Parts: sequence; structure tokens; C-alpha cells
Amino acid sequence: MKSISILMVEDHKLLRVGLRSLFDETPDLKVIAEAETGKDAVDKADIMKPDIILMDIGLPDISGIEATKRILNNNVDQKVLMLTSHINEKEVMDSLSAGAYAYVLKDVNTEMLSMIIKSVYNGAIWLDPQIVPLIRDKSSCFIPQKQNSRAAFRAQHANLTEREYEVLKLVVDGQSNSEIANTLTISEHTAKAHVCNIIQKLVVDDRTQAAVKAIKEGLV
Repeated sequence: MKSISILMVEDHKLLRVGLRSLFDETPDLKVIAEAETGKDAVDKADIMKPDIILMDIGLPDISGIEATKRILNNNVDQKVLMLTSHINEKEVMDSLSAGAYAYVLKDVNTEMLSMIIKSVYNGAIWLDPQIVPLIRDKSSCFIPQKQNSRAAFRAQHANLTEREYEVLKLVVDGQSNSEIANTLTISEHTAKAHVCNIIQKLVVDDRTQAAVKAIKEGLV
């Protein structure tokens, strides 16, 4: 399997060392360059052409968000994954609008981070579960790709049943399986089955990604 090449953008040396140690132990992930500033990240992204860019937001010159805009303006095929300690609505929305494919908090465990990187490399979008409430009802700002109409989404995912569309809307609203069951007057077991079917049909890994995909594609 081809190694996924990574540009790591982080101004704290200790964190860079820790991340590099993680990737050294993961054969299919390879750090090919590091940057401590946003401007350096833009230059190295253009020269090294990494598959994935791990981007901090708080950098000493330009922000990671501005760096993301510049990188993707020059290299549309690269994918940026925000790795930050910031839980700020404006920064979340600005990151997604700039084209970031993932917004990950730095307390993520190493196994999950590896999974997220591989998922993003394969085209998925991933948001930390703590972030989803910040983008709910703000889908117009979430534009890593052109949004489709509800009709286009339905045409693309015609294998979803009407009941599954109802359940998906409630998942986007943040309801748990038990809450969905109460809302639709069905058993919790049935609600869980619908959620599992939705995740499978939308080709995502979990309910958070299902909600994000629904928002991105303009269903809700």
C-alpha cells in the first residue's frame, strides 16, 4: 500500500516530536516535511506536494486558516486536517470554509488520529463530535465542496428510505437513539438499526460523519 505523505504544521517542537514518533510507528503514514509557520507551510506544500497537511490554527505569522486557503488555492488535490486545541465557532466555520476536510482536537488519541488521516485521504470529512453542534443550522458556511440541492442528494442516495431520511434529520439535530425512538414512536432497537443502515448506505464510519455528509450535501 502507498504511504500517505504528511506535512506537519505545528509551532510547538514537543508536539511535532510526539506526532513524528506516532507516524514512525505507522508504516502507511510518512511525514515528509515539517513547518513551524504558516508561510513556511504554504511553501513546503507547494514544493513537497504532500497528500495530507496537519495544520495548527495558532501559528506565529499567518493563521493556519489563512495558510489553508493559500495552500488549496495552489494545490486543489491536497487535503488539510486541522489539528488544534481551539473550540471556537468562528474558527471552525472559517476552517471548513477554507476547505479543511477535518477539524480534530489535540486530545485525540493516536489510534483515532491515524484512522482520521486515512479516512480523509480516502475522501471522507471528519469533525470532532464536540464540533458538530457548532455547525448545525450553518450548512451554508460549510463548503469544502459545492453543495448539492436536496433533490440531488436524494437522487444520489435513492437507496435511503423515507424513514431513514427522517432518522437522518434527527441525527443531524443531535438526537441519540433513544431520543429518535421517542420522537418517531419506535423502539430504540429499531432506531439503532436505522442509524446503522444510514451509516452503511452513506459510506461513512459513524453517525457524526453521516450528519456532516447530510449537511454538506444540502439535505438539511
